[in-house]
Amino acid sequence: MPDTLIDKPVSVAPWEVAPPTEFVSDGAPTIGAEPVPACPVCECERFAQHATGFDYELRSCRNTWRFVRCAACSHVWLNPRPAISTLGTIYPPHYYAYHYTEKVSPIALKAKNWLDGRKFAGLVRALGRSPRSFADIGCGDGRYLRFAERAGVPKDRDYGLELDEKVVAKLRAQGYVGVCERVEDCTAIPDRSLDLATMFHVIEHVDDPKAVVRRVSRWLAPGGVFAVETPNIESLDARLFGRTYWGGYHIPRHWNMFSPGTLRRLLEDAGLEVIGTRYQTGHSFWMYSMHHVTRYHGASRPAVSRMFDPFGGWPSLPALLAFTALDKVRAAAGAKTSSMLMLARRAD
Repeated sequence: MPDTLIDKPVSVAPWEVAPPTEFVSDGAPTIGAEPVPACPVCECERFAQHATGFDYELRSCRNTWRFVRCAACSHVWLNPRPAISTLGTIYPPHYYAYHYTEKVSPIALKAKNWLDGRKFAGLVRALGRSPRSFADIGCGDGRYLRFAERAGVPKDRDYGLELDEKVVAKLRAQGYVGVCERVEDCTAIPDRSLDLATMFHVIEHVDDPKAVVRRVSRWLAPGGVFAVETPNIESLDARLFGRTYWGGYHIPRHWNMFSPGTLRRLLEDAGLEVIGTRYQTGHSFWMYSMHHVTRYHGASRPAVSRMFDPFGGWPSLPALLAFTALDKVRAAAGAKTSSMLMLARRAD
């Protein structure tokens, strides 16, 4: 585990090691990176090394990446992280989020839609009233916009934010308010106008989570609820695989890794009141952890690793069902799983 505090980024990178053989044989490039010298949550400039690893999922680059832990608040972030100019490399056209419905088995897709519907209904109950306006940040194909519409939100107050213009164009064609802007730059949503805002597995991807949460806080109407779902770095699987192979790292696309404490601090610093934390299934993190271990630790076992690929189709279905059931049981027993959903309310 990390033990040496570092006051400032160093010019030499002692954590860098040779990439796995497959990265070299695939011709993965070395991409540009930039330092992140201060904690994105509390701005402290003292940190310790927490973990190192590679892009085990996509092998988009051969860089060694390092997560560090803040000496003041214990937040974990990627330092250095990919340069903005390399986003097209680490999010290639075949990135799973761009083709989610094509990559997931029909059974898994139906199960996810059912679980997502239950999740949204739970958020409406936490709000305590029927939402009149809604925004989903990182809305993908708009499935939560459709949930909101069924809950009574009119389409002209049903906002979906995405950075892909083609996705946004489809949402607009369906009558929703599609917005192709970063949260920090978005002016399409009026202040104090939203009853409910959601951000599911997006906050870990952004460079300035403080700015994002503050902007969403401004959008919330009095009593409005903001629901943030993100990996939990204090979960059992994060502890078991946390030196390098934990699937929740999603190296190098996850730039901020939260614990319940640091996420709470982020929300409260933006003037929000945390009203609850729920723990969801983190089956994909378990599966990717096992995938990375079986493929990259010691002798590579590609046939075995395919059984743990969350998007591996029918061969990986038994593992998906098993890890989903495991986390459902653990969450019901009060365990903190690797996917946490924190709800915060604007009081005034």
